[in-house]
Amino acid sequence: MGAGSKADLELVQHLAELRRRLIYVGLWFVAAFAAGLYASPRVLAFVKTHSGPMRVDWSVFSLSDGLIVYMKCAMLVGLVLTLPFALYHLWAFARPGMTEKEARGALFYVPVSFLLFVAGIAFGYSVGLPMMIRFMMRLNQGIGAREVYGIRHYVTFILSFLLPMGVAFEMPLVLLFLTRLGLLTPDKLRQARKYAYVGLAVVGSCISPPDFVSHLSVTVPLILLFEIGAFVSTRYYRKRRRGSLSPQPV
Repeated sequence: MGAGSKADLELVQHLAELRRRLIYVGLWFVAAFAAGLYASPRVLAFVKTHSGPMRVDWSVFSLSDGLIVYMKCAMLVGLVLTLPFALYHLWAFARPGMTEKEARGALFYVPVSFLLFVAGIAFGYSVGLPMMIRFMMRLNQGIGAREVYGIRHYVTFILSFLLPMGVAFEMPLVLLFLTRLGLLTPDKLRQARKYAYVGLAVVGSCISPPDFVSHLSVTVPLILLFEIGAFVSTRYYRKRRRGSLSPQPV
């Protein structure tokens, strides 16, 4: 068998393996989505009764509003439950090309990424979202509007806020990943710090009400996440430079 035929066979095998794992992830998501549909009434009841300053009366403006809210809630549950499973299969797909040490290092990303995503959602729900909703309600009351909140728009607003917060909390892991790839060094991080602070301040101002306390409440945690990521990345880079770790492709 020629080199070209062997390479083609390996490519076909890799694609077949990728297809198999994508099917596993897809089936898992379907099961997680079904579990989300079952859990949606309880999740929505919890959100409604434990929302504190966010507590509002929910209204429906069309017959399909309730169904759409159930689907969106189930989608969120399905995504959260599928994330670690999908990350594990991504690791398993790349595992044959890694050494034992590289595989152990890469496996670290699976639970940590999931925990950071959930922590971001929890932070957004408990800190950022109440401030945003209180501000919006004061603004609506200030213009003399009668507050009637449609459940579909309310839940959509919550999800559009929480999902970006979950992604933002992945920042330390992203910085470490880029360092492992050799794209980031402590010098580059120091040079980028002031620009990162400005960028995070802009992001914090965009997803928080326009008052100083709210800006700080959202921006400071984002900056702390950047600093945690920079600290971990710098430690990893220095340990590798000292020779205790060999360069590890990810």
